[in-house]
Amino acid sequence: MDGFGGITQQEVGKGVLTSGVSDVLLIMVGIAKLLGAVDILQNKFKTVKEWAYAGFAINFIGAFASRVFIGDGISLLIPPVIALS
Repeated sequence: MDGFGGITQQEVGKGVLTSGVSDVLLIMVGIAKLLGAVDILQNKFKTVKEWAYAGFAINFIGAFASRVFIGDGISLLIPPVIALS
């Protein structure tokens, strides 16, 4: 759902825009999330599935780091860590 929200510029991704991230980047990451979800659901190409998992890990680490760098509180730092684990 987050990938679709990023592509269509719904309220799901609007919090990211306040941190100075371009809306074009939000669309690109949304497309990557949707493609990654499709890759994780397939069983034919194992290497592609591994790269999708790596992409999601990089996404959650980046979300955590960006929250730290803009000075958000601990309550906003916890969700990316939980999603990564």
